[in-house]
Amino acid sequence: MENRKLVLVAMIFAVAMMFIDQTIVALAVPELQRDLGVTSTGAQWIINGYLLALSALFALGGKLADVLGHRRMVIAGVAGFALFSALCGATPTGSIGEAWMIVFRVLQGASAALLFPAALAIVVSAYPLRERGKALAIFFAASGGLTAVGPLAGGYLTEWTWRAIFWINIPVAIVAIVLTLRANPPEAKRVVPIDWRGAVIVSAGMGLAVLGLQQAGVWGWDDLRTWACIVAGLALLAWFVVDQLRTSDPLIDVRIFAQRAFAADNAVLFLISAAFVPLFFFASVYAQASLGYSASEAGLFLLVFFGGFATAAQWGGRILDARGARPAVVLGCAMAAVGFWLWGSQLPDLDFGNQWYWLALAGAGMGMVLGPVSTDAVNRAPRASYGEVTGITQTVRNFGASLGLAVLGSLLVTENVRRVDETLTSRGLPADQADRIAHAMTSTSGAGSGGGEALGGAGTAAGEAARAIYSAVQVDVAESTRTVVYLMAALMALAFLLAVTRMPAGRVEELPVVEPGETAETGASANVPL
Repeated sequence: MENRKLVLVAMIFAVAMMFIDQTIVALAVPELQRDLGVTSTGAQWIINGYLLALSALFALGGKLADVLGHRRMVIAGVAGFALFSALCGATPTGSIGEAWMIVFRVLQGASAALLFPAALAIVVSAYPLRERGKALAIFFAASGGLTAVGPLAGGYLTEWTWRAIFWINIPVAIVAIVLTLRANPPEAKRVVPIDWRGAVIVSAGMGLAVLGLQQAGVWGWDDLRTWACIVAGLALLAWFVVDQLRTSDPLIDVRIFAQRAFAADNAVLFLISAAFVPLFFFASVYAQASLGYSASEAGLFLLVFFGGFATAAQWGGRILDARGARPAVVLGCAMAAVGFWLWGSQLPDLDFGNQWYWLALAGAGMGMVLGPVSTDAVNRAPRASYGEVTGITQTVRNFGASLGLAVLGSLLVTENVRRVDETLTSRGLPADQADRIAHAMTSTSGAGSGGGEALGGAGTAAGEAARAIYSAVQVDVAESTRTVVYLMAALMALAFLLAVTRMPAGRVEELPVVEPGETAETGASANVPL
């Protein structure tokens, strides 16, 4: 394909909106609450509704991309995302505003789930196997960088109006559609029936499991609703696997997990996602609550991480093309584990000047891993199933991120509240006021000056004494953050061990194009185990 670079640029623009939206909306929640009268529960669902729909529908989105055509699904996904963004920006004030916003945020997430597998499949199809690593390194580096842009852009746009964070998606969508039509990637289709029963089962299973994980911080880990959702979701996912093994035209050919390398790729992807996505939350809380940064300055903090990420992603792509995924993944996991551990060790010092290079090292490790492990998984799929396999990998990635954010996030909140409560009550603050400040210090929307303002108005100390209390609280938050960053280092160390022991050495050879109902490795019926 002569216009490969144009295809790559078009697909980066196509996914740009969804990656920016992962972080930009959270920053505008306080403004939304003030302007629309959104409740705290409603504010949570404005964020979670998007992520829930995204997680639940990735598998179906990948299959639809293969059946209906990748280019068609990209255009439909981009157009849908832009339309629902415009409707979010047009949210009316009054009693209907909260429900309106939640509904269209969910539809935004659904559009993104249809869009991303198709966009990634187009990039994969456009490049030959030996050039794919470099191309997807650029794709993932740009995607990661756009996630970091969210807090920066949101900080400036919300100074004008919170509605602008949604309106900004419209010109991006127009550029994406124009570039896609101009690039005109081939519209390969796979004429097979869609397993709608399987789609309902896996969407319900993912939706319930992710819902339980998202709500654990609100309902509590000891609440029956939390475990009912998680257990029901996992039971449905188990049923889905059994159902797919018995279905002649499954939504997902789960036998692909019988390939040791494919299973190892997804296990590593799951673990790094459990550390990668929660980083945005942890770093934002630390930057604002411990270092006293504004929300916009916290976005600059994340750019250090993505500076390392984007640079090393290019190295990882070149290593993948030349030697296979294993060397890049092993080295990257080791770098990330060391980077997170050393960064965590410096957090209580409250001096970013002594931290940034370890944060950049952690980012470089992540960048070295994410592209190669994702690309290697797709490379091991039949060419006709690129959309399906990207749907699988993105489902795994989002489930890992949800689990990591739920578990590590709950641990961070618990540690913060315990430490800050102890510090404040030991200095004479009433328990209820100490608890309120402790929770404020853990919230990304109130982590900046909220805690400091509360302390300043506490009336129990003045001047130097009040500043001393606030300094102690800043260290408490830093020490709590250190605990979860150490656990992120442990996740990367576990991913390192998996890569060393389970990922095969060498490059993937080009797999043959297969017809529906056949496997890439055997050419036999897909009902025969690999």
